[in-house]
Amino acid sequence: MSEKGNVGARKNPFDVRSARSTVDVLHYGLGPIGLGIAALALDRGYRAVAAVDIDPQKSGRDLGELVGRDRLGVAVTADVPAALAAKPRVVFHSTQSHLGQVTSQLLVLVGGGASVISTCEELAFPWSHHPDEARRIDEAAKATGVTVVGLGVNPGFVMDLLPIVLTAPCREIRRVTITRVVEAGQRRLPLQRKVGAGMTRSEFEEGVAAGRIGHVGLRESVAMIADALGWTVATINEHIEPVVDGTTVQGLHQVATGRRRPEEGRVDVHVSGGGPAITLDLTMAVHAPEPRDSIAIEGDPPITMTITGGIHGDVATCALAVNAVPRVLETPPGLTTVNRLPPIHR
Repeated sequence: MSEKGNVGARKNPFDVRSARSTVDVLHYGLGPIGLGIAALALDRGYRAVAAVDIDPQKSGRDLGELVGRDRLGVAVTADVPAALAAKPRVVFHSTQSHLGQVTSQLLVLVGGGASVISTCEELAFPWSHHPDEARRIDEAAKATGVTVVGLGVNPGFVMDLLPIVLTAPCREIRRVTITRVVEAGQRRLPLQRKVGAGMTRSEFEEGVAAGRIGHVGLRESVAMIADALGWTVATINEHIEPVVDGTTVQGLHQVATGRRRPEEGRVDVHVSGGGPAITLDLTMAVHAPEPRDSIAIEGDPPITMTITGGIHGDVATCALAVNAVPRVLETPPGLTTVNRLPPIHR
C-alpha cells in the first residue's frame, strides 16, 4: 500500500494533545530537577494533583508558586499515602541516584497504583547490578498493573539510548565508544558538588572512596547497550580521576568499559585482545574545553556522530521525563528500560 493510501488508516492509541489534561500526576521530589519537571509538565497541560518533598521549607507551600506559576491548590507534603490518595496515574519521581535509597519509595508508589517515571540513575538498567531490587519492583508493578522506568539524559539517552538507536543500520557491531564532555559551570550546584568542583585533590580522592564523588549511571549504560546488542559482558570496569587546575579540582574524568565474553568456538580479536567492546568516557568539569557528545560505532557500516556543545543535561532530563508519559502509558506493566519503550519524542 502506498504511503498516501495509508494515511489515517491507523489511529493513535494515545492522543497526546487531547489526553494530557486527563492524566493526573504526582511530583515526588522537588529539587532542581523535580521542579523543572513540574514546570514543564504544567506547561504541557498535565494536571498536578499532589506534590511530595521532605524539605520543611517547602512543606505546605503551593506547587504552582514553587515553579513560578499561578497557585494550583496543591500543597507540598511529606505524607506519601495522603498524596497517593489523590489517585495520580503517573508519578514523576526525582529523589536519589542509588536504587537502594529509593526502592522502598518506588514500592509504595507502585502499591498505590501509579506508574512511575524516575530519574534515579541506577534504575535505568538495574538487572545487572541490583537484580533483587529490580525483581521486587518488577513483580510489584505487574501485580498492580503499572509501569516503572528510570530515565534521564545520562543514563537514559546520550550514552545509551542514542547509540543503541544509531546501530539500527549496521549489519555488524564490533565496538561502541561514547565521549561526553560537560561544562559543569553551566549546570546546577548539586551536580558541581557531585563532580568535586572546588575541592582539593585529597578531598576529591576521599569523596570518591566514600562514594560521594562521581557520576552514577555509567555502569548501567554499559549494561543497557550490551543487552540491546545481545552481548554478554564479562566485566564492567570504572575509573575516576580529578580534572585539576593548579591545586583546585575543576571536576572529574570518569571512564567505564565493558569487555565482551568470547562466544564459544569463536576467536574475535575485538573481544579477546583488542580492548573493550564498550567505552563510555565522561568529563564533567568547570571550564571543560569543547563540550560535546560524540558517538563512534565501529561496525559495518561505521557510524560517527558529534553534537557540538553537547546536550544540556538538566533541560534534557526534564524534557525526557515529561515526553515519556504517553509512551509509558502505552507500555505493558512491569519494570522496563527506556530503550524498550515506544520511541520517545516531543
